[in-house]
Amino acid sequence: MPSRNSALPALLSLSLGYFSLGTISLAVVGLNGPIGDDLHVEPASVGILVTVFALTFAVFAPSAPILLRRWNRKRVLLVGIGLLTVGAALGAVAPNYGFLTATRVLAAMGAAVFGPGASAAGALIVPTERRQRALATVFGGMTAAAVLGVPLASFLGGSLGWRPALLGVAVLSAIAFVTVFVFVPEIPTGEPPTVQAYRGALRTPATVATVSTTLLFMAAQFTVYGIAGAYLKDRFDASSGLISVTLLAFGVIGVAGNASAPRIAERLGGERTVGLAVIGLALGFALLLVAPHSTAGLVFFAFWAFFSQLYQAPQQARLVELVPLQPGLILALNAAALYLGMSLGSFIGSSLLPGVGAGPIPAAALGVLVLAALAHLLSVRQASAAKVAEQSATPVHIS
Repeated sequence: MPSRNSALPALLSLSLGYFSLGTISLAVVGLNGPIGDDLHVEPASVGILVTVFALTFAVFAPSAPILLRRWNRKRVLLVGIGLLTVGAALGAVAPNYGFLTATRVLAAMGAAVFGPGASAAGALIVPTERRQRALATVFGGMTAAAVLGVPLASFLGGSLGWRPALLGVAVLSAIAFVTVFVFVPEIPTGEPPTVQAYRGALRTPATVATVSTTLLFMAAQFTVYGIAGAYLKDRFDASSGLISVTLLAFGVIGVAGNASAPRIAERLGGERTVGLAVIGLALGFALLLVAPHSTAGLVFFAFWAFFSQLYQAPQQARLVELVPLQPGLILALNAAALYLGMSLGSFIGSSLLPGVGAGPIPAAALGVLVLAALAHLLSVRQASAAKVAEQSATPVHIS
């Protein structure tokens, strides 16, 4: 197993791949106007491109490990990021909206292969005690994409046009392909995933509850964040410039949360760290409900970003511990739940906003978060019961 120093280039390469994945998946948010004007479609239609990406990812992620089970992990990573790169490059030359939608499907398929595979690789190339830090490093690329990638794509789209912006993202993904090829070592494939392996994983105590927690946690978060621009304008009367600054602050605080996750998990344990993330998110939503209707209230919006990103690394590490023989498989299920949660939350928020306004939206998010908390408590209880049963079944040898 690589040492800390030898594993770092590989982890950073995987993180760069996640950065390009996150930027490609969300870049159209910042390019909404230029794409709509050029292809003569409504802004809502451009927004659907995010949903298309998310749903394709959610559907393809669980099946990808089975379809590619005969390939080694490094080859799977290269295929995934290769498809992601080609999808972004073809999107840059799309002649119409239908073609652009098809390129989003192709890119999402690549993302569904690369994302869970990158997390699994990061967990496997370091010692067990460094797994939390490795996963935080790898997933940090996704967090950074929201802070730097999306605003950068938006800036390039405004100054150069949306096509050069997408092409630039494709070049970034191609660079990640090269670094993964050079720095990520060959990793044993482990037990080949099958439909039976999925059934076995889902029958493992606490697995379903843990994955359900991810889905509900992300749904709660994106009930508010998925409509962030409209929410901030309606709730705090924020200008477009102030919205951009607030979202940038949100992203920076989120990066801090992701970076802090390993240290907090080492002190509290993965289960308690996830619980802390749920409590922090709940507190953030509660504060939004009572925040003043002024620009000062924007502070309350940025507050919960820390806890939104505190969640990811310890939850992934818990899943790898639950299903150690199939890390790629269980992380693919978790990634599918993550994107389904994003889609569900965005749907809830966008459906409620026209009818009730921005004010009650965090209350709806709190309702979903209560379900996430119950799912997490169930996963903790089931995992604890399984450990007790395993210890009771272990024979005691008396010398």
